[in-house]
Amino acid sequence: MPKILIVGGGYAGFYTAWKLEKALRSGEAEVTIVDPLPYMTYQPFLPEVVAGSIEPRHAVVSLRRHLKKTTIIAGKVEKITHADKVVTIVPNIGEPYELEYDTIVVTAGSVSRTFPIPGVADEAIGLKTIEEATAIRDRILTNFDKASQLPEGPERDRLLTFVVVGGGFAGIEVFAEMRSFASALLDKYPELAFEDTHFHLIEAMGRIMPEVSLKTAGWVIQNLAERGAEIHLETQLKSAVGGVIELSTGDSFESDLIVWTAGVMASPMLKNTDLPIEERGRLRLQPDLRVINDDGVVADAWGAGDVSAVPDLSGGGVGGFCVPNAQHAVRQGKQLAKNLVAELRGEDVKDYFHKNAGAVASLGIGVGAFQSGKIGITGLPAWFMHRGYHGLAMPSWERKLRVVGGWVNNFFLGRDIVSFEARVHPRAAFEEFASRPRPAVAAAPAGHPVTAGAPVAVGGAVSKE
Repeated sequence: MPKILIVGGGYAGFYTAWKLEKALRSGEAEVTIVDPLPYMTYQPFLPEVVAGSIEPRHAVVSLRRHLKKTTIIAGKVEKITHADKVVTIVPNIGEPYELEYDTIVVTAGSVSRTFPIPGVADEAIGLKTIEEATAIRDRILTNFDKASQLPEGPERDRLLTFVVVGGGFAGIEVFAEMRSFASALLDKYPELAFEDTHFHLIEAMGRIMPEVSLKTAGWVIQNLAERGAEIHLETQLKSAVGGVIELSTGDSFESDLIVWTAGVMASPMLKNTDLPIEERGRLRLQPDLRVINDDGVVADAWGAGDVSAVPDLSGGGVGGFCVPNAQHAVRQGKQLAKNLVAELRGEDVKDYFHKNAGAVASLGIGVGAFQSGKIGITGLPAWFMHRGYHGLAMPSWERKLRVVGGWVNNFFLGRDIVSFEARVHPRAAFEEFASRPRPAVAAAPAGHPVTAGAPVAVGGAVSKE
């Protein structure tokens, strides 16, 4: 059978494999997917994971549970040599090895894009993974616990000062959800007042959320200001060394939590491939999702998602290409599966075309923003639209039911506010109290008297004479 190898198990990779399983006939092709993680992360839910509105496990989709006919390799592709149709795989355990394929699908996704700002690499945390979202949530909760035991002063201010860098959709959503979460926590901490919490968002441009109109963006800024969250526009982060935030405006303050959401870039894995890459480090594609070079189509090579420069035929893209978001990655994965099947059967492939359906953001419980063309909706209706859209977009009914069930439980029971930050060192309590064998005492040299009552080694055991 033809061997189809999918590099990356994110949106595009998962949906490509998922749809191939439904479309391929028995024995028509063998599909393999390589990813170091055993799950796909539904990234639009990460801000709600941060805010305790969604259980972390419900925001991910198990590859092995939902890809029943696909071979899953737990590891990462380190190198692609398409000229020989072989990849080098570094498994999660074991030695690297080479794997041959007939058709390759590159859906390796993106990583956080940072700049060489002092302190960022050491102090900040991104928002691309479920682990990062969970860590942010736990840090907020732990800081509230610590601050509630401290008197007013610099250390308490540091613990309760939260910073987000980047005013795009991801940045604004997590910033607003963090503010909403902190406000809800204050009811459980009578030692703390609303005025003790400080939220700062830093954006280098003169506006936030470029996907929405200026009117809608202005409403979001005003709403957050009324909720005690400050947005610094046309401001750059100059330094974050030791958690000391220094801004281009001259302002300075300390923070114990810095969340970086200022853009993404294609997976650096593409540096180790002979496939054609454009100036921004993305895979070169034509509208039907086939890889191209200066001479035309590269046979048996396809791509999709954030790692690829996919032409936006709707005319709404940035620089003529689809923006790196879930809306495109999911639909590209579906179209890619159709095109792979069509090529196997000698049929015509189709171009990827999707006109942006709009943008919707959750800004905390009961607050949202929606934009589609000139239509902007804010407040509670937009929040319901956000939950409705993403509840339906979550792949598989199993995942939908878990997410919606969690929302219903939270409506009646409230958010869970337990921090599991101690999970980072899960053996700490066991190690502290675990019994250990006493060290053996070396036997006394010949002719040297043994002091009465001193322990001596006898047959590997320690005894007293």
